[in-house]
Amino acid sequence: MNPYPHLLEPLDLGHTTLRNRVIMGSMHTGMEDRAKHLPELAAFFAERAKGGVALSVTGGYAPNWHGWLLPFGSTMTSAKFADKHRIVTDAVHEHDGKIVMQLLHAGRYGYHPFKRGASSKPSPITPMGKPKAMSTKEVDRTVTDFAKSAVLARRAGYDGVEIMGSEGYLINQMLTARTNDRTDRWGGSPENRMRFPIEIVERVREAVGEDFIVMYRMSLLDLVDNAQSWDETVHLAKQVDRAGVSIINTGIGWHEARVPTIVTSVPRAAFAWVTAKLRPEVSVPVVASNRINTPEVAEEIIASGQADLVSMARPLLSDPYFVNKAAEGRADEINTCIACNQACLDHTFQNKRASCLVNPRAGHETTLILSPTRTSKRIAVVGAGPAGLAAATELSGRGHTVELFEALSELGGQFRLAMAIPGKEEFTETIRYYSRQLEINGVKIHLGTRATIDELADFDEVVVATGVEPRVPSIPGVDHAKVVNYQDVIRHDAPVGQRVAVMGAGGIGFDVSEFLLHETDESLEHWMQRWGITDPEIERGGLTTKLKSPPKREVTLLQRKTTELGKGLGKTSGWVHRQTLKDSGVEMVKGVTYDRIDDDGLHITVATGKDTSESRVLDVDTIVLCTGQESVRDLIEPLETRGVTVHVIGGADVAAELDAKRAIKQATELAARL
Repeated sequence: MNPYPHLLEPLDLGHTTLRNRVIMGSMHTGMEDRAKHLPELAAFFAERAKGGVALSVTGGYAPNWHGWLLPFGSTMTSAKFADKHRIVTDAVHEHDGKIVMQLLHAGRYGYHPFKRGASSKPSPITPMGKPKAMSTKEVDRTVTDFAKSAVLARRAGYDGVEIMGSEGYLINQMLTARTNDRTDRWGGSPENRMRFPIEIVERVREAVGEDFIVMYRMSLLDLVDNAQSWDETVHLAKQVDRAGVSIINTGIGWHEARVPTIVTSVPRAAFAWVTAKLRPEVSVPVVASNRINTPEVAEEIIASGQADLVSMARPLLSDPYFVNKAAEGRADEINTCIACNQACLDHTFQNKRASCLVNPRAGHETTLILSPTRTSKRIAVVGAGPAGLAAATELSGRGHTVELFEALSELGGQFRLAMAIPGKEEFTETIRYYSRQLEINGVKIHLGTRATIDELADFDEVVVATGVEPRVPSIPGVDHAKVVNYQDVIRHDAPVGQRVAVMGAGGIGFDVSEFLLHETDESLEHWMQRWGITDPEIERGGLTTKLKSPPKREVTLLQRKTTELGKGLGKTSGWVHRQTLKDSGVEMVKGVTYDRIDDDGLHITVATGKDTSESRVLDVDTIVLCTGQESVRDLIEPLETRGVTVHVIGGADVAAELDAKRAIKQATELAARL
């Protein structure tokens, strides 16, 4: 019996058929920009095609150099480069998949001094100053450049192109009065502003013929001021439908929007309702996107008629075999995307190779290889946090005999704490995945067990993944009854009053603050109200006034550094955490010296200038220590003394700010070596 009949049903596009309804959405991997990386890009997409994906979309390729996202970035402007792409398209076709090239002009979002825009208005999120407004002729030439790039994509063996008309890139910039103040035929009225994407589609279709996929990614919800109205959006959709698109893909939010659209706190399928609004208005298939990460969610979207296909990018980083596992009734074996952004989008915006926190092989398919071992060893893994779980899973998967020891009564370590934080419930999925893999691989698990040196000495090798323990700072009165550590708070092992001071504003401090302020698993309706999202028929761009809920507690977040709080958080998710605390009335204080703790509260000195400061007493009920961690390393020296080969990974190796990305990658690389 087909467990997901709608998701796995083929889709006839007329000239070609997609084998199911799953699209791997576009994301820049860092392998697009140079020809030397094309073999790695080929391996990346081939694995997803082998895993069952019907249609993959590449990262964005500019139609001309003014449209670069990065200096000398990915472009499709020469036959020579197009021919080199045959290695990518052939690799996908070998596994019966299809692939389209995304054509993207960055406009004012370009990170280079040569960028061109609809007008000279600067981007609020991009350096390099103002773009130069395109002349009337430059706009027309850019339309032609899109068509030329599409022809080259066809020459390269691609099955189609996706025209990027979303996320605030050039086409979006041309469409709205927010960024288009032109007075020529490409500006002024909504009809004139729409001329740019419509002519792009028309010329692309004319250039490539009818037997080629032309997908248009349309912004259905801009989430910025002075955006398109819903009537304008529908009109544009009908026009590009008439102009010859094969599929309309959903885009949500400009990059400069101050509304989260993809981070883990966004509810699953939070924007499928917008796709559902558009679907009856057009004759071509439409695609739902954003935070669709399980086959159950994807199946429901299609079965309920909200969309014809689903787009998933990051979920196919975390598990390239998502589709096959779903089709084979093995959905419980899917390594679910937790939408953390730490190794994918954060890497992209740091100009690094994109990968995945829960699957470090993503983007490294040719170098991080987990082949069956030739010599099976008996290996003990001590600690069942992210590092230990990854090590035990991958080592046993390669054929080693593995036993896992965990002092607590449950698997998960720091991930079990993380999943209790509002908006991080997805972390539960990673523990579920590893638990299932350990079961499949026959790993013997010892819960509630502190492994002894004598027990461990019998193994061929030992992996120490014992993690960290909270660091207690040397402050007078730190042993006061008001003081608790973050682990006890999250585990509900310590009472917390109404007025709370959180000491330490790293990732843990922000997480604990959110834990103290909000409930987990809020409804989609409440989440939308909290971020000011509404029906675009009511407000342009779907943006309205936020509805702020009263927080459960009064929280003050403190840090020693004089930099802005949260500066070290993830580039694409940190702003969400900062805004959430700000909206909840959290006082954030930097430049703090902790003087003492007593019955009156927390005594601090706060820097107010270069050589000035003031003393304050925070009259709080509870003081939560988020003041760093110390590695748990007590097993290492005794084991080495006994002559045991020891490998130290995760927090036991480095006790800096908790870093699951590094821990899982370290564990996976170790498993590949042993």
